[in-house]
Amino acid sequence: MSAPLTHGVFLDIDTVESGDLDRSRLQASLAHWDWYGHSEPGEIAERISDAHAVLANKCRLDRTLIEGAANLRLIALSATGTDNVDLQAASEHGVAVCNIRDYCTESVAQHAITLVLNLLTGLPWYFQDVRAGKWSEASQFCLKDRQIREARGLTLGIIGYGTLGRRTAELGAALGMRVQVAERKGTQPREGRVAFEEVIATSDVISVHCPLTDETRGLIDEQVLAAMKKDALLVNTARGAVINANHLVAALKDGEIAGAGIDTLDSEPPPPDHPLLASGIPNLIVTPHNAWASRTARQAALDHLARIVKAFQAGSPINVVNNI
Repeated sequence: MSAPLTHGVFLDIDTVESGDLDRSRLQASLAHWDWYGHSEPGEIAERISDAHAVLANKCRLDRTLIEGAANLRLIALSATGTDNVDLQAASEHGVAVCNIRDYCTESVAQHAITLVLNLLTGLPWYFQDVRAGKWSEASQFCLKDRQIREARGLTLGIIGYGTLGRRTAELGAALGMRVQVAERKGTQPREGRVAFEEVIATSDVISVHCPLTDETRGLIDEQVLAAMKKDALLVNTARGAVINANHLVAALKDGEIAGAGIDTLDSEPPPPDHPLLASGIPNLIVTPHNAWASRTARQAALDHLARIVKAFQAGSPINVVNNI
């Protein structure tokens, strides 16, 4: 049996917690931990040089870093995506790479539906009007110049029907929405799915939950946006690069769709001149990639990492995503 892990490093724990979580279960999983709130690329090599286990969220762990950490045996990610780790290099050096799964389902689905409801009711804009004094200046008892729509009876199209898409569909159905699930673009629909093109053309609300792959990068482009109903809404709590940002801006400005709620961008943190951060874009809500970030979900992430470390120690690794 190989020697137990004793030294762990968390490279960017501030991406998960802000002093509001209980680290005790993760702390107890190894004899010694080094906690770093943030790690610049040039700091990582030294910080992991003697580590047995490295935990990270968004820090990149490439071949050079993996090869330079002679004692490294486990990389555990506080996320489901693994594109920031060289999986091939990890496999070649006998390093297990593990991710966490299904830790933020309720938080993301709740956020997606919140974006839908805000777009349907115009709530952010009415709030701005009240703060600007327009209600006080009104000639009648209420403001209703912006259209308010009810969710019941609308068609909700789901693109990406994993755990997050399924839960969002359930919440939409609870509001009285008719749910249809899109098949992958260019693929014959399976039972229970609807052709991608039909979902795009017939949905009142489209909620995106698919992973970012070569096939889905830029999936929502000018052709797809042009095929949507003029009064349709688009919500994205998946990866930002699934949507072509410039095409979405044009569609909103030209009135090709009625509105959009976006939680992720293709570059994060985004540059100040990102197309979707420009002023004057109508009917757009952008939130700062925090759909996943309820306290419950973030605590679940830390506890899931603790289980991964303990399972590896016990010789029964869980959630391994590479070949070792």
